[in-house]
Amino acid sequence: MWLAAAAAFGQQGGASNTRLQQADAAFKAGYAAASGGDLASARQHFQRVVQLAPQVEEGHSALGAVLYQLGEYKSAIPELEKALSLKTADQSAQENLALAYAQTGAYNKALPLFETMQNSSADMLAAYARALAATQQLPAAIQKTQAAIAAYPQNASLYDQLGSIYAQNQNWPEAQNAFEHALQIDPQLASAHMHLGVVLSNQQQMAPAIQELTTATQMAPHNAIAQLELGKALVAANQDNAAMPHFQQALALDASLTEATNQYAMALQRQGKEQESIPFFEKVVAAEPHNAEALTNLALALVQTGKAKESIPYYQRALAITPNDTTTHQDLGVAYLQQSDLDDAIREFHTGLTLSPDSPQLHYNLGLAFKLKDDLPHAITELETAAKLDPTAPDPPYTLGILYMQQGRFNEAIAQLRTALERRPANGDGWAILGSVYKQQSDYDAAAAALRKATTLLPNQPGPHITLASVLQEQGKKEEAAAERKLAAELTRVAVNRQRATFATNTGNALLQKGQIADAINHYQEAISSDPTYADAHLQLAAAYTRMGRTSDAAAEQQKADALRHP
Repeated sequence: MWLAAAAAFGQQGGASNTRLQQADAAFKAGYAAASGGDLASARQHFQRVVQLAPQVEEGHSALGAVLYQLGEYKSAIPELEKALSLKTADQSAQENLALAYAQTGAYNKALPLFETMQNSSADMLAAYARALAATQQLPAAIQKTQAAIAAYPQNASLYDQLGSIYAQNQNWPEAQNAFEHALQIDPQLASAHMHLGVVLSNQQQMAPAIQELTTATQMAPHNAIAQLELGKALVAANQDNAAMPHFQQALALDASLTEATNQYAMALQRQGKEQESIPFFEKVVAAEPHNAEALTNLALALVQTGKAKESIPYYQRALAITPNDTTTHQDLGVAYLQQSDLDDAIREFHTGLTLSPDSPQLHYNLGLAFKLKDDLPHAITELETAAKLDPTAPDPPYTLGILYMQQGRFNEAIAQLRTALERRPANGDGWAILGSVYKQQSDYDAAAAALRKATTLLPNQPGPHITLASVLQEQGKKEEAAAERKLAAELTRVAVNRQRATFATNTGNALLQKGQIADAINHYQEAISSDPTYADAHLQLAAAYTRMGRTSDAAAEQQKADALRHP
């Protein structure tokens, strides 16, 4: 094509002959550079051509072709469009323009050009099929790819593309067959391993999916998408810890990969690292402000870290996008509840119930809101409804038991509390309350049995011991009652000492942050004096000693802290 173009320059005449001769020389130089693989020089020469002879189509076509090969698709398009405006029959310009349109997502512009092309190479047919698939013309895309495969049956990439189109249509079995065929032809095709892993994951075949995706990351260690997909498969297999490094690697390779950021944030949240997840959710929301799921996850993380007030605007934004999402109304209600904004909480729970009237959790939350508002009749109604809708849940009968006790309905309270404890026997507070109700009814044997379970489950709380002591006193077991009172007094003393130690340590921390190291050390020592078993005080004292250069003292305190934390 370029040799013919050189002749075209020579055919021009008139006053501009010198410019055309210069353009002809530049064109030949560009052609030589392009033939030798020096695309940067070719680009410079062809740019010179279009400056000297903008009316000659071949210069624009050649420059567009080089820009396309350099990956500068947006820059290539106007040159190729100009070429075709000057010479509509330039098949090379048509093909390059179709490819450039496809690369920039202008598929509707690319398709008419693909339809008229005469080039039936594997790459051109594959690009045509991808444009069809991108415009949701999946049957035509499949047909075109199959035609390409018929012409080039040993081209593994074509089978990989066919599988991708089947996967786009969620035809997982056909997609799997195509990817496996691609790998039979070329076992080293990393993209086929990755795509096969994704398809297997969608079919819940997690072990082989993880194996394929691991292979893909080993073959293409710098492929951020492969790292992301492997992380997602590990998450689906309940292996969050194993998934985390792959999300981190995906972000290291491509920091703009929002899905990797979101997946990493969600994994942190599931692991109980809500505070760490917040900045990552914030990045997702900044990149995708209309991502309702990310908004609610960010809001939930804020609630989980005691920042309910900050969560509310995010919940509201999510509801502006998905107003009929029951869970978001429920979670917003919980955030209002934490803020003691009972009226707004009740409104959100009511809204949620209009969308999901049989939700036991919404009825339970609404019951709690009414309870906090001292509206016991409505609270009991909602809690009873929640208990009927979910006969296995321990929370509704537990809360009902407390409300019935407050109303003096002791038999009903006992029945509800026993039901709750059958479903959650490790609830020490529940056993303590049940023991108190039995005591109210003077059923001292049952009270003592319940309270002993409470003291076993809550060994460091003085309250159950105090109540048990009074029950034992009523039973005439004076020595046992005295022992329980003594134990309760000791636990109270320990609790008070821990409170003092905590307060002194917090004060020391504030002073340490201000650089007042000596004063901080005094408060840490005061904390240890109040409670020698408080590991945090030893740990912070070690940090303060380190800053003073007292390394041996710091090591001794660090050793004490470690021994207390890991006895």
